[in-house]
Amino acid sequence: MSKADKMLAILWLLKTKKQMTAKQLANELEIHIRSVYRYIDSLCASGVPIIADSGHNGGYRLLYDLTKAPLFFGMDEQKALVHASKFAEEAGYPFGDALNRAVSKLKRYTNPNQSEEIDRHEKGIDVISPKPDSSLNSFLQELEISVADGKMLTIVYQKGYQASLQERRVDPYGLTYWKGKWYVIAYCHLRRNIRSFRVDRIQSLSITDIIFKKPESFSTRQFFLQNLLPDRENQNQLLTVSIQGTPHAINDLCNHWLF
Repeated sequence: MSKADKMLAILWLLKTKKQMTAKQLANELEIHIRSVYRYIDSLCASGVPIIADSGHNGGYRLLYDLTKAPLFFGMDEQKALVHASKFAEEAGYPFGDALNRAVSKLKRYTNPNQSEEIDRHEKGIDVISPKPDSSLNSFLQELEISVADGKMLTIVYQKGYQASLQERRVDPYGLTYWKGKWYVIAYCHLRRNIRSFRVDRIQSLSITDIIFKKPESFSTRQFFLQNLLPDRENQNQLLTVSIQGTPHAINDLCNHWLF
């Protein structure tokens, strides 16, 4: 067992058996008692509320039920989660409230030194992107649930800005975020093909009780990217464009991932 596995094992034993001595923990995990002391110290330094009671009936116990505390995360893992929440918020992640509650719990169950370090790292990164449309949250949440549950949707969709509204039945395979826009990749029963639909053009949607099964090998990411790039097999559909400019401008253009 790795060090992290043994530390989690100690937490589990204290949760299930309420109170144990260092010797009992050492015997249970088949490790040296000095290792138990080191693991307990590491857990306490990570903010886990372990109480050491002295005396004949003493031992280690948790200050409160472990179900109220988050899993054990290292400092780099905590920092990464806080940073990731900033990116998610700027992208208009539909479960932002739940994410903020999770980060708040993470901060609540850290010790003062860790909390101060998390705050310093959190202030060191900013993410700037177009302001997300919060009105899409309810649609995105329903779409994510429909994707996870494999349930067909009925949507009212506007294909273009001047196009009329059209009702469609779709099997949503996945959600994709691309350059400030959310897309749902779905099998369209009207077109009898897989299409991408911009979420901001969905006027209404309802989840049906009809179950569908997504093809096992299908990748929403791969499908979306393939439809962004030109079809190189049909060269007659491509145009040749000559671009002139300063060397650094041309180099910047060539570094774009589409080229």
